[in-house]
Amino acid sequence: MANKITWKEKTSFCVGDTIKVHQNIIEGEKQRTQIFEGLVIGIKGHQGLKSFTVRKIATSGVGVEKIFPLETPTVIKIEVVKKGKVRRAKLYYLRSRVGKKAVKVQDIFVKKVELTKEELAEQEKLAKLKKEQKEAQEKEKRPEKTKEERRKIMATEVKEKRKKKKKKKTARKERRDIR
Repeated sequence: MANKITWKEKTSFCVGDTIKVHQNIIEGEKQRTQIFEGLVIGIKGHQGLKSFTVRKIATSGVGVEKIFPLETPTVIKIEVVKKGKVRRAKLYYLRSRVGKKAVKVQDIFVKKVELTKEELAEQEKLAKLKKEQKEAQEKEKRPEKTKEERRKIMATEVKEKRKKKKKKKTARKERRDIR
């Protein structure tokens, strides 16, 4: 898929994810690591020529974007902070937004551990199993109603509906009489 990318077969991330990019910067003879944390707003290219755009909001609400080539030697490490749930391949519409709305995407929180595709699939399976177990427990807790109880409930609901209809009819008759 065009909106999903794997970096050095370790970290995979998609458009909408919040990531930290550790970049090696050389200034004269000194060397340092700079971390750029932001939202992935686009992935473009093909095969070895892929690049991804990361956007963050800097001080005083100014948006900063950096385009990182996938196979660059300056990128040391990529961490996925949050997984985002989006329906678009490019999130360029966030450029026109201001403040927190500029980086607001529906989030799925992730631990600060680099996860592979298999581990992500296992986590999703476990989440589904837990959800099914909770539903089964809730069903056990709920006492099932007998047929008689259900009939009584239905009868009271029907009576209430009939009363409402009668009130509406009388109100209409009164309106006609006034005219």
